[in-house]
Amino acid sequence: MEYRLLGRSGLKVSTLTMGTMTFGGKGAFAKVGAVGLTDAARLVDLCIDAGVNLIDTADVYSDGLSEEIVGDLMQERKGKGVLIATKVRFPMGAGPNDRGLSRHHIIAGCEASLRRLKTETIDLYQVHQWDGLTPVEEFMEALDSLVRAGKVRYVGCSNFSAWHVMKALGVAATEHRQRFVSQQIHYTLEAREAEYELVPLSLDQGLGILVWSPLAGGLLSGKHRRNAAPEGTRQLAGWTEPPIRDENRLWAIVDALVEIADARGVSAAQVALAWLLGRPGVTSVVIGGRTEAQFTDNLGAADLRLSADDRKRLDEVSALPLLYPYWHQLQTARDRLGPADLSLFGLAS
Repeated sequence: MEYRLLGRSGLKVSTLTMGTMTFGGKGAFAKVGAVGLTDAARLVDLCIDAGVNLIDTADVYSDGLSEEIVGDLMQERKGKGVLIATKVRFPMGAGPNDRGLSRHHIIAGCEASLRRLKTETIDLYQVHQWDGLTPVEEFMEALDSLVRAGKVRYVGCSNFSAWHVMKALGVAATEHRQRFVSQQIHYTLEAREAEYELVPLSLDQGLGILVWSPLAGGLLSGKHRRNAAPEGTRQLAGWTEPPIRDENRLWAIVDALVEIADARGVSAAQVALAWLLGRPGVTSVVIGGRTEAQFTDNLGAADLRLSADDRKRLDEVSALPLLYPYWHQLQTARDRLGPADLSLFGLAS
């Protein structure tokens, strides 16, 4: 297992992170999975034994039950150097202040997560989604106060747009608050929109990138093929993430993944994950699942190195069109583009 620095921090995290959205199975999250404590223990040990040192959860996953399971398991695994990341933003009650990024909800949410996780400190506390009603100054101050109180070590964001992230980083700089060390984003061979701005921003500003749902909810696992989907998948259960706007493109990507995987004697999922781990700015990829077989297979991606030809084929079959102003920049400004700019055009390592 390789370990990479998380953004500009001194914290090293494994290139694969264990995701726990499948833990619990309450409410809408039952569509994703319902892994109980006993099965979760086996999955956690499998990941730790493979070198994974970051476990990612969120308060909203199964209404806090995912955090409770992680907390119970970590009580028995103290001293193994495992880091815990969780998130705050989504509704955790029926009240008008039981959601969002107000100081009230962030502080209350953190204290509730600490209780469920049975810990005194959260290693990485992430705001789970943008809140356009709360001033950025308010939620950055709230996160800063949690770090200063010793309840949180590092802070990050998830699902922000580029201007949201830059506004938060600007407030952190001018008001001397703790800055984000990372952003957790959706980024796959099928969904490369992050390359327009979120990836260049991370390279320029020194943010680590954690990737959620790197197999597009299982669509890139190789088990889904054109006009066929296996039983028991989250898509058949009605889970709608991610949206697929071009099915022909999706299946062309899957075909390429399967052919490359077959030639190398590995799974399509491992190829998709390895492609991500070689992309500019990516620190760690969050893997999830319901079974030991799924995790065992995904963990194999940590040691898979794709050839330049394999990468070129995957890049080409999944390429997105250049939007304005990027096509104009490539045509007229490439003599003065920096490394972050060039990452969009496949010209930066």
